[in-house]
Amino acid sequence: MADRNGVRDAVVLVSGGLDSTTVLAIAKAEGYRVNALSFRYGQRHSVELEAARRVVSAMGVERHVIADIDLRAFGGSALTDSIAVPKHDSAAGLQAGLGEGIPVTYVPARNTVFLSFALAWAETLGSSDLFIGVNALDYSGYPDCRPEYIAAFETLANLATKAGVEGTSRFKIHAPLMMLDKAAIVRRGLELGVDYSLTHSCYDPTPEGLSCGACDSCLLRLKGFSEAGMTDPIRYDTGTKA
Repeated sequence: MADRNGVRDAVVLVSGGLDSTTVLAIAKAEGYRVNALSFRYGQRHSVELEAARRVVSAMGVERHVIADIDLRAFGGSALTDSIAVPKHDSAAGLQAGLGEGIPVTYVPARNTVFLSFALAWAETLGSSDLFIGVNALDYSGYPDCRPEYIAAFETLANLATKAGVEGTSRFKIHAPLMMLDKAAIVRRGLELGVDYSLTHSCYDPTPEGLSCGACDSCLLRLKGFSEAGMTDPIRYDTGTKA
């Protein structure tokens, strides 16, 4: 729903990582009033939430909700259970392993849970627009990052809500990074003035909050900056940088 000035609200999922921060910048550039949503879901560290707070503050987002849910109750993931986070020597080693099954860093149904919360908030705001930073090119193979999944959730959103059934709103799930590789994502963010030094992507940071440089997420991030001809501005424990 637009206000008297024609500004439309959108709910943007913000993890504090490279992708979601870029999507936040895109939503703002497209003229939406951003309502940022992050989750304290039992993840193995709080560093990403600290990054999310930095990002939304720097981008002038007035409303940022951090919702509490506890996916540790179910476990089943290296991010919510006592399972080691896989590490690789290089991005080439990571790429070689892709396609050999869904990695243990996949959190069961996480994006479905997150989008359900975002949908509930959007409906209360009178908003029909949800933004998520999923990507189906440079990613770890998660099933809830594919175009088919986003299309299916959009259908669900319009079947499962009062606004959808009554026809007062037609929900749209925006996934503007879906078919971009990490280098293209980095370039797009830099065009929009994103300060990537505020972000965090690592699955297994040190107690001091330094990125490990060897998990799937770190290596994909480093690969993106390298292919974009840029240096990643965040600090790594190993000193490994693009």
